[in-house]
Amino acid sequence: RPPCAMDWQVLTRELSLYLESQVRVGFFGSGVGLSLVLGFGVAYACYYLNSIAKKPQLVASNDRFCRFLEEYCPVVTETYYPTIWCWEGRVQTLLRPFITSRPQVRYRNELIKTADGGQISLDWFDNNDSSYYPDASTRPTVLLLPGLTGTSKESYILHMIHQSETLGYRCVVFNNRGIAGEELLTPRTYCAANTEDLETVIHHVHSLHPSAPFMAAGVSMGGMLLLNYLGKTGRDTPLMAAAIFSAGWNVFESIESLEKPLNWLLFNYYLTTCLQSSISRHRQMLEKLFDMDLVMKARTIREFDKQFTSVMFGYRSIDDYYEDASPCRKLKSVGIPVLCLNSVDDVFSPGHAIPVETAKQNANVALVLTSCGGHIGFLEGIWPRKCTYMDRVFKQFVQAVFEHGNKIFSM
Repeated sequence: RPPCAMDWQVLTRELSLYLESQVRVGFFGSGVGLSLVLGFGVAYACYYLNSIAKKPQLVASNDRFCRFLEEYCPVVTETYYPTIWCWEGRVQTLLRPFITSRPQVRYRNELIKTADGGQISLDWFDNNDSSYYPDASTRPTVLLLPGLTGTSKESYILHMIHQSETLGYRCVVFNNRGIAGEELLTPRTYCAANTEDLETVIHHVHSLHPSAPFMAAGVSMGGMLLLNYLGKTGRDTPLMAAAIFSAGWNVFESIESLEKPLNWLLFNYYLTTCLQSSISRHRQMLEKLFDMDLVMKARTIREFDKQFTSVMFGYRSIDDYYEDASPCRKLKSVGIPVLCLNSVDDVFSPGHAIPVETAKQNANVALVLTSCGGHIGFLEGIWPRKCTYMDRVFKQFVQAVFEHGNKIFSM
């Protein structure tokens, strides 16, 4: 008999003995109840191991990049075991903010000016106690970009900083205008398509530490913004590499998915209220250009973008904005190594809209696609309080770039 059959026999026998010793069962004194429990447990385990726990799909046209990842970022080739009791994408997405811990991070805030008279809030984790890189001038720096309404206080950002701290790196979080407590000095916020503020931040950080290795990681809309920047700049960037997590590749497909009744109820309406809340504090400034009463009546992200975002950034229509904001259109122009993690069950970025064929045409791009994980979920372990699969991908890839990056930069 094959070894796996023997393993299952051992497993079921041990589980049966344990249950008999721990549980007093019986439908009317028989062992039927125990048999049902045991049978269900084994059947669920079989289903989980055969259909849920899978190795991610690694999409990369560059054999050198693939070998680099296999050697220095092996997590992208290993089986991902989602949390056994909440592997479905929507459940992972909803539970992650409540389940995962929030590591303590002490930031140093900096406000920088923009060309149009506005200001951007940066939160620095200097890691001055780094024993690996005691010289601040050459300490590797990771720029972190949160999601749509996220700031430096998001749990996934705190975990990335915690991972970076253990490696001795410095982090700086780019908070989009007006959402981190600072005042809006001009009637302008942010969007996924306009990269001017990101360019300002990257130039500023690089000018402060020109000798320090420098890369960036973007999550959700932060990942979209980073991809759009990389597609615009090509090789003309001080960034060595980038990591992208749960980016929405095609905004039209993302919005259509989020407008399905259940997804609207679970995600779309809540995010719309978060967007409205983020600008309501600046109502007096924004009323100079917008009908804020109309903006506040929006019940979907599409309605909000139609009345506010697309107008703010001068697009003729919301379709023009969504086309410009979709990173899939710019992926061919990315000129530095980029690793992109997505789950194909992410309702924010549907699996069918992930640009697999386009990625194969750019030697700088690698996609890692898991079958489960949801949107910024990637929970694993029985009680996933601490490290997620996404955190492990981040840590290994950042370390690989900073410590072994010369092996891919000659691609």
